[in-house]
Amino acid sequence: MNVLVVGPHPDDQELGMGGSIARLVADGHRVHLLDMTNGEPTPHGTPEIRAREAARAAEILGVTRECLHLPNREVVHSIEARHAVAGVIRRHRIEVMFVPHPEDAHPDHRAVTRIAEDARFDAKLTKTDLPGEPTYPKWLFHYWCTHLRIVPSPSFLIDTTGFAERKLEAILAYESQFVANPRNRHVPEWINAAGVYFGSRLGTASAEPFFSREPLGLTGLSGLA
Repeated sequence: MNVLVVGPHPDDQELGMGGSIARLVADGHRVHLLDMTNGEPTPHGTPEIRAREAARAAEILGVTRECLHLPNREVVHSIEARHAVAGVIRRHRIEVMFVPHPEDAHPDHRAVTRIAEDARFDAKLTKTDLPGEPTYPKWLFHYWCTHLRIVPSPSFLIDTTGFAERKLEAILAYESQFVANPRNRHVPEWINAAGVYFGSRLGTASAEPFFSREPLGLTGLSGLA
């Protein structure tokens, strides 16, 4: 399947669902990461540094990646932003989307979620100036970003056993954020702890939580962890 993971800033996808991304790639799916902003300014980063870090993280996870370069800290829901994301959906013939959970402490994250959800609708429209053929992703799931301080109450968990180390490697590719910045050096540790906790709910080594507003269907019990 063609999978799109939308992130407000470079590193949000890795932090929220890096293990699941690695597993999807290993399972043969084509995964594309869309950064809505370049993530700058930050205390120890520059646009050039963040671009190199994002490219390195994508290489580690085995995915493709692009950035729309919306203004960091000032992302707003607009027709232009919706159509830009819809164009990505159509160009990559996306079948499954992952976007941030709509409840979040960061205004950029909330705006990005609304943009992406509406872009899913826009991508299917005919008689429009959007490039490419109409496309409608059948599934849209939400992952949790690190700015959310409530405890996630997921609809389902993805078993990420065997992929936690690759997730950590992808996170640490962002040296400006999680190595150079002493305030964030603890983040990989508690991200890993969360993965172990959610894995314990399945009886696995690690897992990541997801939310779905729409019902999920099962063709059988063989896929249950």
